Amino acid sequence: MTTPQEQWQRCLALIRSRLNQQQFTTWFEPIGFKSYDFETKEVALYVPSQFFFEYLEENFRPLIYMALYHVFGSDTRLVYQVRVVEDAVVREEGNGTPMLKEPSPSRMLNRAPGAMHTAVPVTDFESYLNFEQTFDNFVEGLANRLPRSVGQSVADHPARKTFNPLFIYGPSGCGKTHLVNAIGVRLRQQHPEKRVLYVSAHLFQVQYVDARINNKTNDFIHFYQSIDCLIVDDVQEFSGKEKTLEAFFHIFNHLHLNGRQIIMTSDRPPVELKDMEERMLTRFKWGMLAELEAPDVQLRHDILKRLVRKDGLDIPEDVIEYVADNLQDNVRELEGIVHSMLAYSVVHGSNINLDFARKILKANTRYRRRTLTIEDIVESVCRHYKVTHEELYGECRKAEFVLARQVAMYLSQKHTGDTAKHIGYVIGRRTHATVIHGIHNIEKKMKENSAFKKEIRELEKKM
Repeated sequence: MTTPQEQWQRCLALIRSRLNQQQFTTWFEPIGFKSYDFETKEVALYVPSQFFFEYLEENFRPLIYMALYHVFGSDTRLVYQVRVVEDAVVREEGNGTPMLKEPSPSRMLNRAPGAMHTAVPVTDFESYLNFEQTFDNFVEGLANRLPRSVGQSVADHPARKTFNPLFIYGPSGCGKTHLVNAIGVRLRQQHPEKRVLYVSAHLFQVQYVDARINNKTNDFIHFYQSIDCLIVDDVQEFSGKEKTLEAFFHIFNHLHLNGRQIIMTSDRPPVELKDMEERMLTRFKWGMLAELEAPDVQLRHDILKRLVRKDGLDIPEDVIEYVADNLQDNVRELEGIVHSMLAYSVVHGSNINLDFARKILKANTRYRRRTLTIEDIVESVCRHYKVTHEELYGECRKAEFVLARQVAMYLSQKHTGDTAKHIGYVIGRRTHATVIHGIHNIEKKMKENSAFKKEIRELEKKM
């Protein structure tokens, strides 16, 4: 009487006769026979990954069941068990791309059921993280406080899966790449046994195409399924890349199923991503969506001060305020303008002052003056008169508060084109008549006092 193991070998012989050698070697030699239940007539097989199981079901299901019914009987049931391989080793491909080389099928078949994965030593694994981008130099502000807090929680408590996957989105240049690198760096520092990988969506696609061309798709999939924390930057670039998305879908499923952390960034939320299947977009929203907003004026100011300290520059406070108020809301552009000021200062042997900064911003091709809002103007007025938002918006009739309030009304009417009614609503829920009165007072004072008029003009330059 033949054993269930021998019957499975007969199934494999039938399957082999209907496939070419490469198909059989790739998809059937790695399968291991686990058991056969004579009562339930259930065949249990080992497969090396979730992706492997899904691929078999999608591409070879009729062929497998044909063989099972022929050998075991028409009422046979089939179940799979995913088994992680212990002794996978990392090797370098010719293009420098790390790949996972699986052990021979015979060793896989002899592996004990349910064997746990042993991580490759961190010294043998390249994370591709930027270790200069950390939480220590990621300046916190209202625009990034929530994503930063969530990112720290992910790095500090990898066993918690509340924020898995973590999907961070926001406009270009707002610090997404810095934040995800900071998460990866801290995770590696506190948990050195973790395999943390940072990869851009573009590089992931290039690697996948290269793997397909060289018939190494299996290596590619297995490598990515071995990661403990996968960070993919700019996933919006997957849009329309059907084959790449299919591979990422299976990698995502495997990692999530096995409790591995997935972190992604995008320049827009999942609902706005185009040319992606709904099943992929749904998975993006499984965990935590965190928006990283463009830096407000205070955050831009704080980022500039850090950059100035880092580069050892001597830049006056009024210059920092001017750049923070006028440069487009983009951290990369802030860094670029600081480097430009340093270069101009060295080449021309000049100290950096307000006039110098104006020339640099106007000469810089990336400079574009922002469209001012009432909130922007209030921010500048509060800083100039050293009053708080609460004091400006409040009901207190102290002279310094009234002056700041009326200046904000005057400048808002001049630079935004908003109605007096809307300006009054924003600045403390005041009436149309109050705004008109405040604007009239400032205009009158400017006519009567040339020093005050000059002060207002200087304030406008800083907005």
